[in-house]
Amino acid sequence: MTPRIMVFSASSRRSFMAFLGLGSALGALGACGVTPAEAKSFPVARSEADWRKRLTPQQFAVLRQEATDRPFSSPLNREKRKGLFACAGCGNALYASRTKFDSGTGWPSFWEAIPGAVGTRTDRKLVYPRTEVHCADCGGHLGHIFDDGPRPTGKRHCINGVALTFKPA
Repeated sequence: MTPRIMVFSASSRRSFMAFLGLGSALGALGACGVTPAEAKSFPVARSEADWRKRLTPQQFAVLRQEATDRPFSSPLNREKRKGLFACAGCGNALYASRTKFDSGTGWPSFWEAIPGAVGTRTDRKLVYPRTEVHCADCGGHLGHIFDDGPRPTGKRHCINGVALTFKPA
């Protein structure tokens, strides 16, 4: 059975937040609904049509529209081999397997990214600010970083499984 992906697009978040009366919490999207991947220039740049051709619908929703995949739906959550986790959009190596840990959240989690592989910004789409993490090469949305991870960093990079590929060592 193929895992189902819950897709929370920017427009559905806007509608939900407006329903809750929290429209101002969407400031990070900008007036035109521009996602971070669209707002900045990255070394790997493609048109929306090209991204749609290269990615599955679920990958496109997560990487290009900041959706979230369903917890416990990715086989990469259970991946234990040595290797590298890379961006499913552009192939940029993001996380070494030695930094992966089981957070119990249902998403692949890491305590540290490969230096220079990811970028961050403040995500204010919910009532409280979060740290959004994206691929430094293509700007693809990966997930969020929280301060409840293990040593040595104390960080938890909570990453959408469909945003990643795995390259065994």
